[in-house]
Amino acid sequence: MPQGLTSKGAATRQRIIEGTSDLMRRNGGGVSLDEIRGVTGTSKSQLFHYFPDGREQLVLAVARHEADQVLADQQPYLDELTSWPAWYGWRDTLLDHYRRQGRQCPMRVLLEQLSPEDEGARQVQTELLETWHGKLAAGVRHMQQQGLMRPAPDADRAAAGLLAAVQGGAVHMIVTGRLDALEAALDLTLGQLRADA
Repeated sequence: MPQGLTSKGAATRQRIIEGTSDLMRRNGGGVSLDEIRGVTGTSKSQLFHYFPDGREQLVLAVARHEADQVLADQQPYLDELTSWPAWYGWRDTLLDHYRRQGRQCPMRVLLEQLSPEDEGARQVQTELLETWHGKLAAGVRHMQQQGLMRPAPDADRAAAGLLAAVQGGAVHMIVTGRLDALEAALDLTLGQLRADA
């Protein structure tokens, strides 16, 4: 909960963030404050109460929400990558996430609204990738300790390869509208890690 907010205030702030997120998913990033007010049922004074620095602060909060959603959409598998069924469940869940998302990447739409030099935007992206990498590395490390994945590359390098496969496949999907590159990248990378391959 943001500092100084009551539970009711935090709920209102979250409603604004989620409503703005849904609106931007449907209409892209160029939505007005009036459209946000209409969707979230809030007044102009409420928007500026919860986001005193204006639209950029709201967009950054929505980007953080979307980053959290990227990780949440990979559950329950992402936190429990301790068997091959869990890894392939994660793979299928991830493919489903990008299939539902389609060519419009909410994070990209949001971050395009902010300056490339915006430190907050950079931090959101960095934290997302570092958290994602850490969870994949923990899963690889567990599998290596059980002898279910090859001991090389080490867990951090393997996680970096998996994350690069996901990101590269996602960019290909955004450009072409097809999931085949993402599916191939995941299958080839996981296949290379299997101890029994």
